[in-house]
Amino acid sequence: MRQVILDTETTGLEVQRGHRIIEIGCVELVQRRPTGRTFHHYLNPDREIDEGARAVTGISDEFLRDKPRFADIVHEFLAFIDGAEVIAHNAAFDVGFLDAELARAGVERPRMAERAFVLRPLADVTRGLAGDPDDLQARFIEAVVSTATGVMRVCCIYLPNGNPPDTEKYPYKLGFMERLKAFTAERLALEEPLVLAGDFNVIPAAVDAADPAAWTGDALFLPKTRSAFRELIHLGLTDAVRASSDAERLYTFWDYQAGAWQRDNGIRIDHLLLSPQAADKLITVGIDKHVRAWEKPSDHVPVGAGFAIAS
Repeated sequence: MRQVILDTETTGLEVQRGHRIIEIGCVELVQRRPTGRTFHHYLNPDREIDEGARAVTGISDEFLRDKPRFADIVHEFLAFIDGAEVIAHNAAFDVGFLDAELARAGVERPRMAERAFVLRPLADVTRGLAGDPDDLQARFIEAVVSTATGVMRVCCIYLPNGNPPDTEKYPYKLGFMERLKAFTAERLALEEPLVLAGDFNVIPAAVDAADPAAWTGDALFLPKTRSAFRELIHLGLTDAVRASSDAERLYTFWDYQAGAWQRDNGIRIDHLLLSPQAADKLITVGIDKHVRAWEKPSDHVPVGAGFAIAS
């Protein structure tokens, strides 16, 4: 699958008032991995930039005076995105501005709105996990994505680490998991595609650690932790990675210390848990292990999935 991630900056927010694109950037992915091919231009909009836009972008009118106009780069842009699934963070905004620029450049078809812009604005965004009004830590966010056939509900989770286990941190971890179980039971009753995604800080089983013995006394691998995770799964969730592969050495985290990455001494603690409706639509899932080898990487790597959901 070839994808192009696209973003724009503009002179203002309203295309209907003649605002223009001043910067456009694209990154090519194949099978969700960057190929190194990019497309990027600053553009002369032939009008002034609104004060608010200047404050956000840091781009000045003077800087853009000698830059090409959109019409000068339009064919290069169309060639770059040709045949790709185009992904934009704010699709409706970018589509409106790009269609206006294409019309000015004399390109009427195909309109950008007819291409595969797949990221939609999030709705019903809720921060914080219910059940403890005193818990102010930023560890949970839920949002809904509307599709042609209904909604998809996505929750991003940063479950407490729980270490050291002999402190108040471990009861907090178990309490958070109990609240997450109650929340999940409520959401599963809606019978919607649901994804629980994030850093769960749970090693589900020995196969999910290169050296299980090293984690015996750790909050990530204690029996109570694994039991709570199984209870969550047994509500009717599917572990997307394990549903697609029973291979060993599938890890998502390698410590910065003791050469863990170089020795592949990893653990799997980042998970995608799916409701039955989401699992039915699952088409791809993978761990982007190569990211850990990048310069100044995180100790975690992304876990990604694709779903057959009509836009």
